[in-house]
Amino acid sequence: MLKQRTKSINDNQDIAVEKDQPIVEAAGQLAAKLFPHNSKKRKLFFHDLQEIYSSARNKDILVIHSPGGWGNTHWEEIQDWEKSIVTGVTVTLEKLGYSYIMRQYFRSGNALWGRKSWYKEGEFFLFGKNYRAQVLAEEVKFLTTNLPKLEIVLVGASQGAAFDNMAMIKLNNPERVYSIELGTFFAHMHRRQLTKRNLAIDSNGKMRDPMCQRDLRQGVKSYFLAFVRWFKYKAQGKPVKFTNCINTPGHEYQWEYPEVKGRITQFLTAAFGEKH
Repeated sequence: MLKQRTKSINDNQDIAVEKDQPIVEAAGQLAAKLFPHNSKKRKLFFHDLQEIYSSARNKDILVIHSPGGWGNTHWEEIQDWEKSIVTGVTVTLEKLGYSYIMRQYFRSGNALWGRKSWYKEGEFFLFGKNYRAQVLAEEVKFLTTNLPKLEIVLVGASQGAAFDNMAMIKLNNPERVYSIELGTFFAHMHRRQLTKRNLAIDSNGKMRDPMCQRDLRQGVKSYFLAFVRWFKYKAQGKPVKFTNCINTPGHEYQWEYPEVKGRITQFLTAAFGEKH
């Protein structure tokens, strides 16, 4: 009896592996296409894509959060207002009756002062170039192709909002993919493209956002004071994320603000409706 049961379990595992083999092969081919000359990134992408595929295959909606700032802040260190937006989105989807999974998408590493981080973010800000947006677009395309019932919602704030918009442009208005973009920096405005699948919020309804309105004086002041705070905390032996030191009145989109919550709730309800 035990031998028969063990054999049955092994047979089921073999069937599962055989069934997923085309996905594994497709993921490997995509990894090779995106990172042909970097085996480390290729391997990491390959395993991450398989993991998110497995996690999302039995869910209705995948929520992908692109952090603001340098794009490398993990959930535990995300600013409260940005965290409230992502939580508000997932709670709204849950109220509409949908199952979901949330993942973060990092467009840069953890080396804030590294030359590559400065260069890549500067290139992104000034010229709108970021290869990771192409990678995200290809990953989303892979998931929607191989999981035909899955819907995807991108959520990004500040630089993350511009990053998500770039990914949507590369996807060319795809079905079943939506983007919520809050507080896009002024430098990206002329590159931004919006369709019915994009929700762009450039004001929290309480006050104007200087980062969207090209208020360079306020922007420079905010970042200068952020550096002061960052060095102060570091000197006290209490290091914090640089992005958590930035305080720009108007450039925060708390979920409880009526303008923010109302527009996002309306957007998600129109996109999905209540699940029956």
